[in-house]
Amino acid sequence: MRLTLTLHTISSGKLYLIAAVILVLLNTGNSYAQISPGDLTKFHANLEGLKNCTACHVLGDKVTNDKCLDCHKEIKSLIAINTGYHASAEVRNKECRKCHSEHNGRDFQIIRFDESKFNHSTTGFTLSGKHSQIKCKECHQSKFINNSDLKKRENTFLGLSTNCNNCHEDVHKKTLGNNCSNCHTFNSFKPASKFDHNAARFKLTGLHKTTDCIKCHKVETRNGKPFQNFVGLSFNSCASCHADFHKGKFGKNCESCHNTSGFKNIKTSSFNHDKTRFPLVGKHQNVKCADCHGAKLASKPKFALCTDCHKDYHKGQFTKNGIVSDCGHCHNVYSFTPSTFTIKRHSKTKFILAGSHLAVSCNSCHKSNNSDWNFVFSSQKCISCHKNIHGPEISSAFLGDDNCENCHSVERWNKIKFDHSKTKFALEGKHKTISCESCHAYKNLQNKVEYKFASLKTSCESCHNDIHHRQFANSGQTDCSRCHLFDSWTDLKFDHERTNFSLKGAHSKLKCIQCHKPVNDNGVLFIKYKLEEIKCADCHS
Repeated sequence: MRLTLTLHTISSGKLYLIAAVILVLLNTGNSYAQISPGDLTKFHANLEGLKNCTACHVLGDKVTNDKCLDCHKEIKSLIAINTGYHASAEVRNKECRKCHSEHNGRDFQIIRFDESKFNHSTTGFTLSGKHSQIKCKECHQSKFINNSDLKKRENTFLGLSTNCNNCHEDVHKKTLGNNCSNCHTFNSFKPASKFDHNAARFKLTGLHKTTDCIKCHKVETRNGKPFQNFVGLSFNSCASCHADFHKGKFGKNCESCHNTSGFKNIKTSSFNHDKTRFPLVGKHQNVKCADCHGAKLASKPKFALCTDCHKDYHKGQFTKNGIVSDCGHCHNVYSFTPSTFTIKRHSKTKFILAGSHLAVSCNSCHKSNNSDWNFVFSSQKCISCHKNIHGPEISSAFLGDDNCENCHSVERWNKIKFDHSKTKFALEGKHKTISCESCHAYKNLQNKVEYKFASLKTSCESCHNDIHHRQFANSGQTDCSRCHLFDSWTDLKFDHERTNFSLKGAHSKLKCIQCHKPVNDNGVLFIKYKLEEIKCADCHS
C-alpha cells in the first residue's frame, strides 16, 4: 500500500491527524518508501528518513533557499558578501532546487557542471592572460583551500581565495604587500610591466632606466630559497651601488665629473691629465678618456707598454721570451704611420733589401689580403711573397729548393741568368742565338702569354714542322739530328752508304733531287726519300 501526501495542501488544523498517521507508518516496515518521491543523492543520504524531512522541507510549503543555505553555510557566507558564482546575477534570486534537484536516486548528478562552457567571470574572478590557458583542476585543488571542511571535499570548486598568494608563492616574503596586480599582469610574472619606478623614492634617470633590475636588486638566499630584495636599499650616494674605481683619489662627489646618462660622459674640459703619471702627448690629446681607461674608467690603468691600452695589431709577432716588444721601437705618439723602422735596420734582419726590393713599399710584402700585417715569415724564399707564375712548369727538383734566383735577379724580373746545359736539352748552334720566348712562350685560350718549361718536349718536331712527312719517324718520333746539324738546316751529316743503296760511280755525282722526287700525298707535297723498291728501271728507261 503506497500513501502519497501533499503536505502543503493540508490545513494546520488537521496536522494532528498527519502526525498520528506518521506514527502508525513508522511502526510498519518500508514505511518511508511509501511517501518518498525517491532516494536522495549520496551527498544527502544522511538525511534519508521521515525524521529528517523538515531538514530541507517546510511543513505545508516547498523546499526554500533558506533551508538549503542553513546547511550550506559556505555558500551563504559568499552570498552575504556578494561574491562568488551564487551571488552573481545569473544565480541570485533563483531557487536552489531549480539547479539542484533531489529524490532522483543515489547516483544522480545533483550538480551538473560543464567546465568547458562555464563563464568564470560570473564568480567575480575573470580568467585572463595565463589563467585563461590552464585547466580548472590546476587551480581548484585541495592544497589551495584554507577552509578545513571544504578541504576534505572531493571535486569541489569552493574555498579558493582571489588573492594571488592563495595559489602562488609570495616570492617577496610580504615585503611588497599582497596586491600583486600593482606590478604584475596575468600574462607573465616577469617582467613586472606595471611597476613604475618613479613612484618609488629612487627615481630612475639616464642609464638607470635601462639597467636590469637584478643589478641593483640582488638575489640572496633566505630560508634556503632565493630571494630578490626590493626594499630597504641604500641610495644616498653613488658608492651605495657603485665601487669607487678611483679609490678616493678624486673625492666622493661622483657627480662633479659623471652623470647618469653615461659613466663615460664626464667633464673632461676641466680635468688636467698632466697631474697624473701619464701626461698626454701627441695623438693622446685627442683620445677620449674611455678609449684608454675602458668602460669602467679604472683609476690606475697600466701604461708601461703601448699594448696596455692598444691592441697588438701584430698579434704577438714581436714577442720575445714571452714579452711583447714595445711599439715605440717602430712608432711614435704623433702618428702610427709611417713607421720609424728604416732600411738600415732592415739590413740587420734575415732578409736584406737589395735591387728592386728597395723601391717596394712595406705594404707590398708585409700586408696580406685580409689586412693583417705579417712580419714573421717561415722562409725568405721568393714564393713566400711572389706567386709562382710558372706553376708545375718548374719542377721542385730542377728549381733547387724553390729558389727563383736560379734564373732571376732582384734587379729586375726579366733579367735571366740561366744555364740551359743543366737541362736535358743543351743549346747548340742556332738554338744559342734565339730568344727564350721563341721556344717557351705561347698564348693561351684567353690570348695571354704563358710559358712552358717542364711540359715542353725536346723532340725536334715539337717546335719544327716535319717536312719529310714522317718518313723517318721511329716509335712515333723523328730524330732530325741523325741527318741535320744545329748550325744550319742545310748542313747535313747524312751518309748514303749506310742505306741499302750505295752511291758509287756516276751516282755519286748526281743531285739528290734527281732521284728523290717531290710527291703529293692527299694535298701534302714533300720529297720522298724512303723508296719502297730500288730498281734501275725505276730511274733509267
